[in-house]
Amino acid sequence: MKHPFLALMMIGLALLLAGCAGKKPSGGYQPYSYQNAIEEAAAQYGVDEKLITAMIQVESGFNPGAVSQSNAIGLMQLKASTAGCDAYRYKGKRGCPDDDDLRDPQINIDLGTAYLASLQRQLGGIDNPVTLRYATEVAYVNGAGALLRTFSSDRQKAVSIINTLSPEAFHWHVRQHHPSPQAPRYMAKVEAAYKSL
Repeated sequence: MKHPFLALMMIGLALLLAGCAGKKPSGGYQPYSYQNAIEEAAAQYGVDEKLITAMIQVESGFNPGAVSQSNAIGLMQLKASTAGCDAYRYKGKRGCPDDDDLRDPQINIDLGTAYLASLQRQLGGIDNPVTLRYATEVAYVNGAGALLRTFSSDRQKAVSIINTLSPEAFHWHVRQHHPSPQAPRYMAKVEAAYKSL
């Protein structure tokens, strides 16, 4: 070749383009990789598919290897000894998952969605679907009992009070009265992710 410099530039450009073609989105995690697992879990447990997706976005940014300082693991950031056990019970299984189970994206999504369904069962009786979504988000991070107690120590009375409120009034009440400041912040993050879907 008459122009070796030009040949080297062309090879470099080809290598650069080949590298860009395989590049993953920001953070290297591809949300669409988990779409089938999300759809299956949503259908199996009767949980809003968009809610599952929004919670994965907030919890792990779609990083299946995410582990928190408190040892919450995987896409939906489950702790084996708490939410994992609750999900097992909801599924009619004994015991708790182990950490390796929670590192598997398919299992993590399944158990995380089962846990959401168990929370929605605990929040049963909330009529408005938007309010139920808000309540589920808050319960995911701080438990259904803590949420209901902000309305009444009696579960049935708490649900009755919630059903008199609009979703906006429920949202305001949680922001003003939930004992954990993390709860309303978490609800706001999940809602922002939910609305972006």
